[in-house]
Amino acid sequence: MAFTEKLLTVPPPMTVAGRRIKRYHVTADPAGIAPDVEKAAYDILPDLLPEPDGTAPATFVVLHRGADTGAYLNAYSWVWDNVLHFRGACAGQPALRCPDLDPTHFIKPDLPWIGCVWELPPILHERDAWVRHMLAPEVPDLDAYLADSLTEGTTGDRS
Repeated sequence: MAFTEKLLTVPPPMTVAGRRIKRYHVTADPAGIAPDVEKAAYDILPDLLPEPDGTAPATFVVLHRGADTGAYLNAYSWVWDNVLHFRGACAGQPALRCPDLDPTHFIKPDLPWIGCVWELPPILHERDAWVRHMLAPEVPDLDAYLADSLTEGTTGDRS
């Protein structure tokens, strides 16, 4: 199997359950992620978010549509001021105990995985953006953090 980078798009932020959500979409399909898959993923998102703990309520998600029947939603939330909390959901992937091949039927597997090679590029950027806008300044700037996203392109374009 030859490795190929996938397309990365950055939809606008949204608010879910009181948390500000930065969004990344990953797919090999130039048309993007189908609206029904996107809706189903964001419908389960509240179940992936941690309880408030006093940290600025910020999360970034990676919604990945696999080349097969799988769809994956990774939610990375900032907690305890500088810790990244993870919860994930998947659909249409029997290897992850999904009950069927439906990419809109998301479940929450109990696996210790944080993302595949196409889903990981946002993590480094988000770590640096959190430090840059929330930890280093005298006054944290959540709006600046939310505006600071990876550029669209492919998952490997990080230079």
